[in-house]
Amino acid sequence: MKKAVISLAMLLFGILSPFCSAQDKPKAEDSQKSEVRTTPVKVQIVFTEFEGDKKVKSLPYTLYINALDAPELKPGWAKLRVGSRVPIYLGGTAGNMTYMDVGTNIDARSAYTSEGRLLLYLKIERSWVEGGASVPVAKSDSSASETSSGHFQEPIIRQFVSEFDLKLREGQPVETTMATDPLSGKVLKVDVSFTIVK
Repeated sequence: MKKAVISLAMLLFGILSPFCSAQDKPKAEDSQKSEVRTTPVKVQIVFTEFEGDKKVKSLPYTLYINALDAPELKPGWAKLRVGSRVPIYLGGTAGNMTYMDVGTNIDARSAYTSEGRLLLYLKIERSWVEGGASVPVAKSDSSASETSSGHFQEPIIRQFVSEFDLKLREGQPVETTMATDPLSGKVLKVDVSFTIVK
């Protein structure tokens, strides 16, 4: 009888042992494998505008990014938006208006490699108002809000858009893009650099 009880207990222990071990706490080394490390970096993007050889404008922007130390993973986006909303006349009555965002949009994502390089993907858009065009305003009964000449000064919006992949070393600025506006002849350059945040 005792032998039967002992063998039954051993049988139950053998069957239930996989279920008991499944509830054990995960080892510390397993949790470290699933944890993705990051390197905090400051990325500086500088737009510089030239008329001929003369520098007329320099616009710096800085983004703080936690760059993944696993380049094979797809990191999230760091985004920056700065600018103004410019009124645009749509025609018809004087109150028929919309607004356009004008300024700088920067989207960036990055990873940090074991060789000490930053892999950086950037989407950059810059727009600005340069001059205006006179547009006739349709006459209406409530003409008090219209200009005395019956015209609205419509802004001329200039635009620059670029997307690129970079592989950067710390502290070494890279001139990523140079473009010339076909109408004004102004030259726009974009420089990018980064430093590790200690």
